[in-house]
Amino acid sequence: MEYLSALNPSGLLRSVSSMGSEFGRKVWTSASPPQRPFRVCDHKRTTRKGLTAATRQELLDKALEALLLSGMLALVLEEDGTAVESEDFFQLLEDDTCLMVLECGQNWSPSRSGMRSYGLGREKPKHSKDIARITFDVYKQNPRDLFGSLNIKATFYGLYSMSCDFQGLGPKKVLRELLRWTSALLQGLGHMLLGIASSLRHVVEGAEQWHWQRQ
Repeated sequence: MEYLSALNPSGLLRSVSSMGSEFGRKVWTSASPPQRPFRVCDHKRTTRKGLTAATRQELLDKALEALLLSGMLALVLEEDGTAVESEDFFQLLEDDTCLMVLECGQNWSPSRSGMRSYGLGREKPKHSKDIARITFDVYKQNPRDLFGSLNIKATFYGLYSMSCDFQGLGPKKVLRELLRWTSALLQGLGHMLLGIASSLRHVVEGAEQWHWQRQ
């Protein structure tokens, strides 16, 4: 009788269901990603933290508390500003990857300390003294900028320094500046044509008066 009760369809269904749920729990447990180390910073790179997380959302939740941020957050690579928007791409990142956490309205910017300066010409003599040193740094504040920004720094005798920063412009700003300069150019050209027309009119009127006086 016990053997026949074990062959009852309802009993078999419960056994198969319990085995399936147990197998599903084991597969889900084995498939969960492990905790991995990451380095995160804010958009100004003033605060840096080392965090461990298994998923992208978990890292954002921990960065929200560690960096004292608020609102909607975005995750990008610190080195070039590549957006980390999907979980699949996040899982492909290597351990100890440096990431930047951005709040709403913030944009990625390159690290000024990571810029390199290059010099032209031969190396200076060993016992020489610098008179002036000029460095040029070209960088982009936003990957969508049409032109990069240029920073020029000059140091004289190693004591006095001065710098000039030419900010790059995005496509909208470039178009707006182009239209402004075109408008100013056309306005100046119009004034010049009016002046030429007025001068020609005076010349013609003077010639007519001289002709009538001769008669």
